[in-house]
Amino acid sequence: MKTPCTGVILAGGQNMRFSGTNKAFVRVGGKRILDRIYGVFEELFEEIILVTNDPLQYLEWDFNIVTDLFPCRSSLTGIHAGLFFTTTSHAFFAACDIPFLKKELVETILDSIEPHIDIVIPATSKGLEPLCSVYSKKCLKPIEQQLIKQDLKIRQIFQKVRVKKLPENILRQNDPDLLSFYNINTPDDLARAEYVESGDLILDT
Repeated sequence: MKTPCTGVILAGGQNMRFSGTNKAFVRVGGKRILDRIYGVFEELFEEIILVTNDPLQYLEWDFNIVTDLFPCRSSLTGIHAGLFFTTTSHAFFAACDIPFLKKELVETILDSIEPHIDIVIPATSKGLEPLCSVYSKKCLKPIEQQLIKQDLKIRQIFQKVRVKKLPENILRQNDPDLLSFYNINTPDDLARAEYVESGDLILDT
């Protein structure tokens, strides 16, 4: 890795569409999603941070556990907390509900970090992937200013910093089906993930 980077897992969601069940602990292929993500992060990052407002659930893992600094719960407050506590200049962020995150895809994103770029974000035909991206600590102040105004939209930050979008053809080189971006929001998503894991289903990406 040419630029020092921390791995940050965001686990602060309320899981409303999943009957309140913590999606980080949901199993796909018999393995908890958090374990799957942590396995990837372990190979890539010396520093791993998990952002959560319920830290006692995560004491069995060997990472730094931090909580949001702003009272409003959102992905943006999680990104802010991760950047605040990281000791490196950049951090790669992943949501805790993506069971198929590929190490090679993360490496593609990390290899695209440049000194003059503040955010490296995958861009596919379905849109941007802000919760599978790299953020520089230079984003901390504009995110903080936005949170003070209670504007929780991640995309608003893109107008205030320097963004590099990674096109789909580059992403597919190491993740042909873009499985890294598949997230579990509902029980139906989980059922589909089990079929993908068993090889009985190819997602329409």
